[in-house]
Amino acid sequence: MIHPDTELRYVNDEIGFGVFATKFIPKGTIVWALDDLDQVLDPSFVESLDYQRRNQVKKYSYRDHKGRYILSWDLGQFVNHSFKANCISTPYDSEIAIKDIEPGTQLTDEYGCLNLEEPFACLPEKGVERTYVCKDDLLEYYKEWDQLLLDAYQFVDKVEQPLGFLIPSEDKKKMKLAAEQKEVIESIKSLYFEDKP
Repeated sequence: MIHPDTELRYVNDEIGFGVFATKFIPKGTIVWALDDLDQVLDPSFVESLDYQRRNQVKKYSYRDHKGRYILSWDLGQFVNHSFKANCISTPYDSEIAIKDIEPGTQLTDEYGCLNLEEPFACLPEKGVERTYVCKDDLLEYYKEWDQLLLDAYQFVDKVEQPLGFLIPSEDKKKMKLAAEQKEVIESIKSLYFEDKP
């Protein structure tokens, strides 16, 4: 489920639609959380679909650490990528704001955490050398992304959490402990899914 203070807006012909904040969303806010309305699809089921539905599922879903396809039931499927993302995946079936997000700002995510099957060509971003998101980005950048998570966890207990009810108490404890100890309890690297031939 996506944060309630968001809406779908048209960006442009090249990007299509994106998800935008309708109110201020502070750093440390859970902006998306897996819930029981999201579809968790087995890879064999996805491969059995006809061409059109299979491509739509693959376009609008991500793969979890078990290789399953997670298809958001709401606007979560329209969050676009940025190498300077303001949100990032956590190891706890959620995404968190790693920066303050002002009203009217597009929520963006680092697709390198999403176990993409094929490299994803991205629009150039000023000051960024990367032009593709690749499946193994998670293995290359996890230390940097873990630090972004640690920084965001410092605020989890200090900001309003409209999606807090979707985060299991055990996961909340791990975020709080990581914030208190300023140490990674569970790395974002745990999200990596390794395809086996």
